[in-house]
Amino acid sequence: MSDYLNRFSVPPLHQSTRVLADVASGRAAPDLVIKGGRILSVYTERMLEGKELWIKKGRIAAVAPEGNCQFKETRSYDARGGIVAPGLVDPHIHIESSMMTACAYAEGALLNGTTTIFCDSHEIGNVSDVAGIEWMLEDARQAPLNIFLTLPSTIPATNADMETCGGDLTAEKAGALFDKWPEIVALGEKMDFVPVCMGDARSHAIIGEALKRGKPVCGHIYGREFVSAYAASGVTDTHEAIDRDIANDFLEAGIWVFLRGGPPTTPWHSLPEAIKAVTELGASSKRVCVCTDDRDADDLFEFGLDWVTRQAIVAGMSPLQAWSAGSLSPATRYAMDGDFGALGSGRRADIVLLNDNYEVQNTWYGGELLVEGGKVTPRLDEQLSKGRYVYPKKAYETVVLEEELKLLPEVPKSNATVNVLRTELPGIVTVHRKTSYNASETNWDAFLEENDLCYLSVIERYGKSGEIGYGLLQNFGLKDGAVGSSVGHDAHNLVIGGTNEADMQLVAKTIKGMNGGVVIAKDGVVVASVALPIAGLLSDKRATEVAADTSKLKEAWNKMGCTLPYMGFNLLPLSVIPEIRLTDKGLVLVPQMEIVELFEEE
Repeated sequence: MSDYLNRFSVPPLHQSTRVLADVASGRAAPDLVIKGGRILSVYTERMLEGKELWIKKGRIAAVAPEGNCQFKETRSYDARGGIVAPGLVDPHIHIESSMMTACAYAEGALLNGTTTIFCDSHEIGNVSDVAGIEWMLEDARQAPLNIFLTLPSTIPATNADMETCGGDLTAEKAGALFDKWPEIVALGEKMDFVPVCMGDARSHAIIGEALKRGKPVCGHIYGREFVSAYAASGVTDTHEAIDRDIANDFLEAGIWVFLRGGPPTTPWHSLPEAIKAVTELGASSKRVCVCTDDRDADDLFEFGLDWVTRQAIVAGMSPLQAWSAGSLSPATRYAMDGDFGALGSGRRADIVLLNDNYEVQNTWYGGELLVEGGKVTPRLDEQLSKGRYVYPKKAYETVVLEEELKLLPEVPKSNATVNVLRTELPGIVTVHRKTSYNASETNWDAFLEENDLCYLSVIERYGKSGEIGYGLLQNFGLKDGAVGSSVGHDAHNLVIGGTNEADMQLVAKTIKGMNGGVVIAKDGVVVASVALPIAGLLSDKRATEVAADTSKLKEAWNKMGCTLPYMGFNLLPLSVIPEIRLTDKGLVLVPQMEIVELFEEE
């Protein structure tokens, strides 16, 4: 492990072996003993009674018989019968989805018992290329959390003919980043799975940069028909197992399965179905992990990785098996189980105290108590308040819009076939629908109402072309006003939905004034907003403040009648998800990667 993770004075193992051996042998005093609890062993999936942890210099020296420490000067902590377990390891997350910086993200993670994360920062990479990725890495280095990066692999998500993007991460750039930053430990989710399976040269060149350095390749795939070719391309994990059968296919193909748990009302909660590969088909859980993937600031506190782990218990895993899927298995997947994911001798003292319901009470990070009784300690509060990374001025200047924006399409003057995006809840797939517009018989506003349609526009925001793509969204539920975001995946252009141009213009103007954000407007008034001035993606506030803002936004979003959660709305421009999307270039058919006109003359 790189020395950069020496936060809170935890030296790397190679500098600590002699002193740890002295403590384990009883020749030297531990700094801290955690006693009086039941030790959750993820190695053997057993609960150990009558044991205590001896900690020295931020690492575990021994899991020793209780009462054997003979040094009076050693501090002790009484777990009072609770469960002492390893800190959780999240194998796949996007910090940008939380809409806060890495330093701020650490607060929510530690409160939920997560001490190590593997993040894919393709969002900020799509906006600001290599510079954005390096900003995030510098931010991560100052966070009180073990943060590793899986290098964004698909920037842009499609070719330049399909969307305008701020970044272009080539194979050469990827190789240079691997060599410069030791905390980049894998290639992030290869989202362009169709080009990968079809042998696209650029896609395989980027995969090759990881493989020739011995780095694992992470995946993102829909469709059982693609599994074999994807695995043959070197991909060895995925978080997109949406049901039992494809999860089983992944495991048989040698691909690790990350069971994604999300808030139950969202499309991200695929764990209950995918876990059936283990609970119904009898697959081993040795290559199964749990992950969060995307969490906004509000949901991070309520639906953290500890919640996902408990969901695995509800879905049929044993508690010890589930906790192992949230700690040892992810660490093993990245070949880092010598440092993280378990309470073995020599491992970092990243520890949680649980109650009998597997709810986090305390979190120790490198032997430092940062969460106690479910609350941030003064030690952590100081770090979160004073030790945060400050993003450069350039990071606050990424939303560049034309002064005059035309946000509505020209209404056809003759009969036309209309290509429509239809949302199909609860998933994030959009269905391609065709409907007819009779210009001589039907009023345009009546046509929109009869077909349950609202306007959808995607605006290029990098000052490159000023292009705007126009679409019509069906089954979204918005009856009045407008909503918009600068987090339109994956190019992160502005995406705005609305019933009238005035409110849509207000949304665009407000987002530009904030240098990025999510905005709701109705009757000429901004109803709710979250400012995201860093790359149009991140707030520079503390986690609790961002969570409060996000909670108000979601409440207003629901009152507007929007059936698609705002994080799902942000995916409407993501032109790798079937079967039709809207980018600044226009309507894109997926996976054909063809642009079609909104109106086709009959």
